[in-house]
Amino acid sequence: MRFRDRAEAGRELAGLLSDAHARGDLADPLVLALPRGGVAVAEPIARALGVPLDVLIVRKIGAPHHQEFAVGALAADDPPLFDPDTLDRLGLTEASLAPAVERERRELRRREERYRGERPAPEPAGRSVIVVDDGLATGATARAALRHVRRRRPARLVLAVPVGAPGALDLLAAEADIVLCPHRPADFTAVGQWYEDFEQLDDDQVLAALRDR
Repeated sequence: MRFRDRAEAGRELAGLLSDAHARGDLADPLVLALPRGGVAVAEPIARALGVPLDVLIVRKIGAPHHQEFAVGALAADDPPLFDPDTLDRLGLTEASLAPAVERERRELRRREERYRGERPAPEPAGRSVIVVDDGLATGATARAALRHVRRRRPARLVLAVPVGAPGALDLLAAEADIVLCPHRPADFTAVGQWYEDFEQLDDDQVLAALRDR
């Protein structure tokens, strides 16, 4: 199984979520995408449900000399969320990662200003919040996103991803009320392997998707 692109993946999720919405399982839904890639998946979902789309900016904290491997993540102004077992295994400490945390915090704030400007963040309290990304590898950024939203008291918290690593999905089952992931390949190694077109989005594409909604 490979998706043609993120839009196709989003349409598959949209069908599943539309069924849940029709059953009354998603009262007053709000779609929050993890930019950048999650925005292209979330846009068809928001359109199908006829609901607002916004972004929830989360930054991965990468391991030194291997930035693509997440050892933690940041969401909004929350404290960094680390995986203690991973830190121990790599011989890292939270103090040693402070420069990386500050660097990612600056980028998070830059994106907040770029994507939202003066527009306030939506209020999740009492709503069914659907957190969307283009795939799940380690689950670090999704965990930070879900905990950030959970503290704001949504009525229901849903994680929706087209494809993910089974182990990471199992770990996140305790973080969301519903984890919706139609494809959980046993041979998962990276999100990009499950897309024919996995071109990286830029800020202008994110802004265009938000304007359209």
